[in-house]
Parts: sequence; C-alpha cells; structure tokens
Amino acid sequence: MVRFSCDVDILKYEPILFGELRLPGQILSAGTGGVLNGTSFTAANAEFVSASVCSGEVIYLQSGDGLLDGAFEIVSVDSATQLTVSVVRSDSNDEPIAPPAAADISYRICTFVPQASEVGFQLTEYYGLSPGDAASDIDAEDILDREVLKRASVFAVISTVYATLADGVENENFWKKSLYYKKLFEQARERCRLNIDIGGDGKADVTRAGGIVRLARD
Repeated sequence: MVRFSCDVDILKYEPILFGELRLPGQILSAGTGGVLNGTSFTAANAEFVSASVCSGEVIYLQSGDGLLDGAFEIVSVDSATQLTVSVVRSDSNDEPIAPPAAADISYRICTFVPQASEVGFQLTEYYGLSPGDAASDIDAEDILDREVLKRASVFAVISTVYATLADGVENENFWKKSLYYKKLFEQARERCRLNIDIGGDGKADVTRAGGIVRLARD
C-alpha cells in the first residue's frame, strides 16, 4: 500500500471534510467522555490501537460546553486509550501545539487512507513504477524525494472525496470542488520531477518528469 499524503495534509486544505462533510463509512473510532490536557487526549473506553489509528491521521474534538470544536493532528498513539494531539503544524517535525484544555469531549476519527492508497497506486502507474506498473523493476520506495508527490496526492484525494459526496446529491458545489481539485492535481502531477535511486547508494540514477513521463539517465 503506497501513499504519498496523509490525513493531516488533507486537513490543511479542507478541514470541513473531517467535520460535517465526513464520510460515515470511514470512521475508525468515535466516542464521548474524552479529556484533553495539554497535548494528551484520553478516552477511557477507546480502543485506538485495535481500531488501527495512526499518527498523521485527524481527530475531531467537541467539548460539551462548545468551547472546543475542531479537527486536530494525531501526533502519536500512546496506548489504547491515549493519543498525543496537536493544533495543525506547518512542519510535522515541530513540537506539538496544545489545543485548549477541556473535558466531556466527544471525539471522532475518520480517515481518507483508502483514497490516498488508490491515488498512490495511480501515481506509481503514471510514472511507470511498481506497484502501479507491475512490469517495472523500479519501486516507489526507490524515489529519493517522495515529498514532491504529496501535493499531487492531496489534490487527487480531495477531488475523489468531493466526487463521492456529489454522487446522488443535488449539490453542484461538490462537483465544482471535485473538478477544481482535479485540475490542481493534474497541474501538480505535471510539475513533479522524481529522482530515483536504483543502485541503493542514496544517489539519483534516473529521473522521471510528470509532464513527459520518460526515463532519463543523469
């Protein structure tokens, strides 16, 4: 399963997809009675580990008094009942930023990992890499700079989600959003230039450019 973006990357563009426009079928965990103290969120009856909750995903928190209401990064899964969370950071290497402390919190963790995985497959297919191209002897793990594909992945995932929301619903805005992000995806994909290490020495042996998917030896 190849992914070039995570849920937090989606959150930076479309936080509403983790709120009222969430996909009900993709909720990993939800409950009530949570407590937030600093960056530590605990929920006594949660099963975060067995629910396959991971860092890089997003948790929506809402306190009973309404003072806390929003989506936050999951920095780490510390136990079955405890997470480290943060206000969205510009860089995942920065220290976690504590949301406002609160109790009596309802929580929900929904994910777009299925869409990101499908987009990852499509991108490797486009660039002639495994697993998208089964005949290729170059794997996605050989890409030295996978970050260059993050934006393309984010735009494709958001486009897919809005298309899903638009299906069977009379809401033109969902289709417009889907087409808008699809165009951004195509532009971002064309701008990508992948440096690929075939020899395993940490140096680029070939490059593949999105606008012209071709093999070029350095």
